[in-house]
Amino acid sequence: MLDINLIRENPDLIRKALEKRQMDSSPIDQVLELDAQWRSLLGDVEALKAERNAVSKEIGKMKDKDIRQAKIDDMREVGEKISALDENLRQIEEELQAVASTLPNLPGENTPVGKDESENVIIKTIGEPKVFDFEPKPHWELGTTLGVIDFERGVKITGSRFYILSGAGAHLQRALIAFMLDLHIRQGYTEKYTPFMVRTETVFGAGQLPKFADNLYKDHEEDLYFVPTAEVPLTGMHMDEIINESDLPRFYTAYTPCFRREKMSAGRDVRGIKRGHQFDKVEMYIYCKPDESPAMFEKMVADAEQTCKELGLTYRLNQLCTGDLGFGAAITYDIEVWAPGCGEWLEVSSVSNVTDFQSRRANIRYRPEDNGKPQVLHTLNGSGLGLPRTLIAVMENYQQKDGTIIIPEVLQPWMGGVEVIEP
Repeated sequence: MLDINLIRENPDLIRKALEKRQMDSSPIDQVLELDAQWRSLLGDVEALKAERNAVSKEIGKMKDKDIRQAKIDDMREVGEKISALDENLRQIEEELQAVASTLPNLPGENTPVGKDESENVIIKTIGEPKVFDFEPKPHWELGTTLGVIDFERGVKITGSRFYILSGAGAHLQRALIAFMLDLHIRQGYTEKYTPFMVRTETVFGAGQLPKFADNLYKDHEEDLYFVPTAEVPLTGMHMDEIINESDLPRFYTAYTPCFRREKMSAGRDVRGIKRGHQFDKVEMYIYCKPDESPAMFEKMVADAEQTCKELGLTYRLNQLCTGDLGFGAAITYDIEVWAPGCGEWLEVSSVSNVTDFQSRRANIRYRPEDNGKPQVLHTLNGSGLGLPRTLIAVMENYQQKDGTIIIPEVLQPWMGGVEVIEP
């Protein structure tokens, strides 16, 4: 959520930011108009309440019964006016919040201006795409031949975009998750096992509502959402809390399955397990003071990069431009790994500095050590990494000419002695 004072005092700054994001700036005018109505009405209500309080004190001192009763009748009418105005205030405030909640975060100064993903900037590439002395196969062929991915039964029990990992395939996925969690713990993060369903206010606080309502799965009877990412419950953990400055920064990591109603075009990414409505992900999350967040962003990017390096994957760092930037992010680096069977770069991590956007929505603050007024803090999030695309990259980069797959050495401790996936 943007600071309402910033919108009041510098609306042109917000308009320019929306233009950089390739978005309509008309909601700013709506916010300003509703805010003006709300403040004017609030002034009327406060004036009437002040009048009622002053007259109430006078009534207690009046000795003439008729005059006292007349004043009491007048104040009853004032009270009815106040009630009506309070209801109007509530309605205007709800409308104001509804419009303001659709405004995205402001792009950071270092975020390049661009119209869409075609104008993202490749920061660096680490490693060279692996060269094979045979034609590398895509994971859907490898997985089917080895019997570790079952597409037909996944579709049978649920529908399109679902699959079953079997045997060593399921084991490899589990090994990747365990490896990532243990790595992030060594990097200084505290592991959290969070609920996979959360309340509406939690999803709103994380910035997923109302923007992404159509992409979320919901239990309407219980008013609970299935998590689209562990970022949501990790934000909600400290919702409506004040954290002591001495307890910052805080570093969390969590594994969750993620559920999203992917809006996929017909014919796009139809093969394999790259895109689906359910997938696993290990998340990194940081709470910190505003002046610490640039350094925390660099740390999180480096931590995600280390995951790729230890897995021996060729990857590149891609900075998103304003036209491709996520709703809550001020700056984002995507990490993409090379998948030789698919012949493409796969995004396995988006690391974002969300600044104070989520903390305002979720009402998360910190108290300075001098016991001063509570301040908004900054939050950052990043995949560390996302599956199944990391699984795809491992399968395709470590495939052998005979169709087997070598288990990367770093994963072998979690594979129970399995070093090669064979039919």
